[in-house]
Amino acid sequence: MSNPENPLTPAQWEALDRLLEGVTPGQTVWLNGYLAGFSAARRLPGGFGATSQETGVARETTESTQPAKLAEKPEITVLFGSQTGNAEKLARVLHAQLVNAGFPARVEGMGSYKTSQLKRDNLILIIVSTYGEGDPPDNALAFHEFLLGKKAPKLDGTRFSVLALGDSSYEHFCKTGRDIDGRLAELGASRLLPRSDCDVDYEEAAEEWMENVLAKLQPIHEPQTDSVSGNPPNPPLLKGGNQVNPPLPKGGRGDFSKKNPYPAKLLENQRLTGRGSSKDVRHIELSIAGSGLSYEPGDSLGVVASNWPQRVAELVESLRLDGNDKVAGANGSETRLEQAFLNDYEITTLTRPFLAKYAHLSGSSELAGLLKEENKANLRDYLRGREIIDVVRAHPVPGLAASQFVPLLRKLQPRQYSIASSYNANPDEVHLTVAVVRYESHGLQRQGVASTFLADRVAEDGLVPVYVDSNPNFRLPQDPDTAIIMVGPGTGVAPFRAFLEERDVTGAKGKNWLFFGDRNFNTDFLYQREWLEHRKNGLLTRLDVAFSRDTDEKVYVQHRLLENSRELYGWLQEGAYLYICGDANRMASDVHEALIQAVAKESGQTHEKAVEYVKALQADKRYQRDIY
Repeated sequence: MSNPENPLTPAQWEALDRLLEGVTPGQTVWLNGYLAGFSAARRLPGGFGATSQETGVARETTESTQPAKLAEKPEITVLFGSQTGNAEKLARVLHAQLVNAGFPARVEGMGSYKTSQLKRDNLILIIVSTYGEGDPPDNALAFHEFLLGKKAPKLDGTRFSVLALGDSSYEHFCKTGRDIDGRLAELGASRLLPRSDCDVDYEEAAEEWMENVLAKLQPIHEPQTDSVSGNPPNPPLLKGGNQVNPPLPKGGRGDFSKKNPYPAKLLENQRLTGRGSSKDVRHIELSIAGSGLSYEPGDSLGVVASNWPQRVAELVESLRLDGNDKVAGANGSETRLEQAFLNDYEITTLTRPFLAKYAHLSGSSELAGLLKEENKANLRDYLRGREIIDVVRAHPVPGLAASQFVPLLRKLQPRQYSIASSYNANPDEVHLTVAVVRYESHGLQRQGVASTFLADRVAEDGLVPVYVDSNPNFRLPQDPDTAIIMVGPGTGVAPFRAFLEERDVTGAKGKNWLFFGDRNFNTDFLYQREWLEHRKNGLLTRLDVAFSRDTDEKVYVQHRLLENSRELYGWLQEGAYLYICGDANRMASDVHEALIQAVAKESGQTHEKAVEYVKALQADKRYQRDIY
C-alpha cells in the first residue's frame, strides 16, 4: 500500500536523487516553478501525457514533458548505452537541456528501446560507451546486434549524432560509438553533427557536444510558445546570458565530486592475502563521518590519487627538464612541472594518441611505423608492459621544452573501486578491496597509481580524496525476498560483501548464493571468516569456491557454475537475479558462456535458445555485470 505522505517508489526516489545531485539553491527555485507549471499543464485537456510503465518493470525511459503544441513537431529521442552509468547520466542531462530549451524530447536506454521504433524516430541523439576490448555495454547488446544485422531498416530522412565514451588506452577506442555512427550512415541516416569521441576525461568534450547539438537544433525546432502562459516554455540552454544551466552530473552525493573530492581519513589498511601469496590485496576503510556522502550497494568510490613520486622524478630526469619549470596544470592554472606530473597528468599509461603525438614531435620513424594500420599486432605488443617513460628514454627529443611535452598528456583520472560495504551497516565509513599492482617489465619496476597510493603512501590517519560514483546498472532487487546469485572471483567479490551486509541489516529474506575464486585456498581466500560466519547464521545460503592453483587441473568459477547447473537453472527459473563482478577480458566472457551452457543443458533447448534466455535475463535486469 502506498504511503500518501511518501508516494514515490524506491526506483523513483533513486531517479530523483540522481537528478538532484549537485543542484544549486538557485536551480532548486527554478525547478520548483518548472514542476508547478508541469503539474498545472497535466490537469488541462490535451496537456502532458502520463508516463507509460510496464507491470513490475522499471523502464529506462522518460517521456517528453512538453506542451501539446510542441508535440506536433518531430520528437527528439535521446538513446543511451551505459555499463557503469556515465552514459546514462549524460543522456539524462542532455534530455533535461532539451526540455529546458523547449524541445519535445524523450530519453530511453537501449535495453528497453523497441527496435521497431527506429524507423519512426526521425531525430536520434545517441550517447554510448565502450568497455573491455571494444564491447558494447550490456544494455546495448541487443540494439547493437540488431542495428549491425540484416534486419535493420533503411533510415532515409533520419538525422542523428553520436557521443562515444571510451578509454584511449584500449586498442578499440570508442568502438561501439563508431560502429553505431557508421552503420546509421550506411542505412541512409544523415549526421546532424559529426561523432564526438571522448576519452576518460570526457566532461568538457561531452558538454561541448551538447552545446553544439542545441545550437544545431535551434533552426530546426524553433520553440513554440507555452500553451498556458503564452511565453516560450524555457530559454535555450546555452552558455552566456542568465539562463538556468543544469550542471553535468557529479559522481557522488552531497557536495563532493571528482573535481571537489572529500578528504576521507584512512581508518584501516589491512592485508587480506596471507604470507606466501603471489598477490597483495588490502582491505581499506575510510571515514566519511560528517561528509554528507552516502552510497548504495553496487556503487563505486572514486579515489583521486597522486602519481608515484619516484616515477615523477625519473620522468623529469629522462626528459632533461627542471622540475621547477612552469607549466599549465590540469585546471589551466600555472604550476611547477614536478607538481603537474605528481597531481595533474597521467604519466604512466601509454596510449595510441600519446604515441602518435610523440612520434610527430620526435620525428621517430620507428614510432610512426608502429602506428600504421598494418602494424596493429606489433603496436599491441609494444604497448604491453611499457609506460611513457620507456618511450621518452628510447626516443629523446633534444631541446624539448616542458610546455611542448605537457600538452601530450591526458589528465590524471580518479580510479574507481567497487564499494565493499553497506552504508546502512556502516553509515560513517566506506570500505574497499584493493589489489596492489606491482610488477617488473622491460627492466623497470612498475606500480599501480591508486593501489600503491592507498597501500603505501597514505599514512595512518592520512587523508584520501574521494567521491561516490553511482552505478544504477548494478543494483539489488527491489523485492528483498528475491534470491540472488553472485559471481565474484578475486577482488570482484567486493560489491557482494556490500550486498550481504545490506541484506543482513535490512532483514531481507531472499536466498543468497556466492561463487568465489582465487589462486590458493590458504593464502587468497578473501574475507573467508565473514563468508563462513554468514553461512553459519543462514544469511549465505550457498558458498561455492574455486582455487585454481591448488589442483593439477585449474578450476575456475565458471567450472563451478557448470557443476551446479541444475541448481543454478532452478534458481533462475524461480526468479533469482545473477550478478558478475571482476575481470572483463577473460573471466566475464567465460562465465557468460558457462551460463549459456548451463541453461541449454538444463532446459533441454538449443544453444541459440539458451542465448535468447540469457538476453531476456539482461533485458529484465536480472543479469547484471560490473566488469572492468
